[in-house]
Amino acid sequence: MSLRFLPLAALLWAGLPVLPHQARAETFNTCQGFITTLPATITTQGVWCLRQDLSTAITSGAAITVNTNNVTIDCNDFKIGGLAAGNASLASGIRAVNRQNIGVRRCAFRGFHTGINLDGDAGHLVEDNLADNSLISGISVYGENSVVQRNRVFDTGGGYWRTTAINTRDADVLDNLVAGVFTAHGADGSVFGIEAGGAGVVVRGNSVRGLTGWSGYGIWATVMGRISDNHVVASPAIDGFAIYGNNDTLAGSSHCAGNQTGGFSIAVRACTDIGGNTHF
Repeated sequence: MSLRFLPLAALLWAGLPVLPHQARAETFNTCQGFITTLPATITTQGVWCLRQDLSTAITSGAAITVNTNNVTIDCNDFKIGGLAAGNASLASGIRAVNRQNIGVRRCAFRGFHTGINLDGDAGHLVEDNLADNSLISGISVYGENSVVQRNRVFDTGGGYWRTTAINTRDADVLDNLVAGVFTAHGADGSVFGIEAGGAGVVVRGNSVRGLTGWSGYGIWATVMGRISDNHVVASPAIDGFAIYGNNDTLAGSSHCAGNQTGGFSIAVRACTDIGGNTHF
């Protein structure tokens, strides 16, 4: 029997790998409801789930708009596609404005202006997502006491002269992978792997690579906090900073530790070195 026709349990028993498109929900029992068509607007609190890949050609607004607090979007590894809108799209994959406690997990956003756009208020959790082929930003999260962790952001750019893969304010940025950031202006544009701001914020354990542009910033973190254990590499080499922190004596200083950087004209700037940083 061909492997494609074996049940999932048989594949696991045989020790064979399960392909990404087979990795579906552990359970749907926690779902408040299901998102079955796009665009969609969520107005009821709870966990809202996907059980199939969805796509839309809208060029503005959002594929999923969240209009209430305490909502989690769980895509169960299914895709929300926006490539059909083209490079002029202004649409987000998911958008919430001035909401509290918005969660986005296990989603694959492809081809939007911004994949995940949570703008304002507090308590957001964005984890285990893929944002691919976003035009200006894969993940943008502004909100106190928020966390952006274990996401993959690939091939961000093509819409504007300035592109940022992960853009946050007042959110910890932990263990994310950024690969491929470019601009519509090619060698004339500016690219940022991770931009983070806010007091006491932690930027830790991230991997950033594949920046292409006139100037590049692997991690631009205007934070009074800790920037540690990140791996930031430009290949081919690029003019710019691997890590740029904050040394404002009034607002407080960034502290850098255990970062590995390479391929940038300047390794670390405006960040108090507290040990273990290396540049190659």
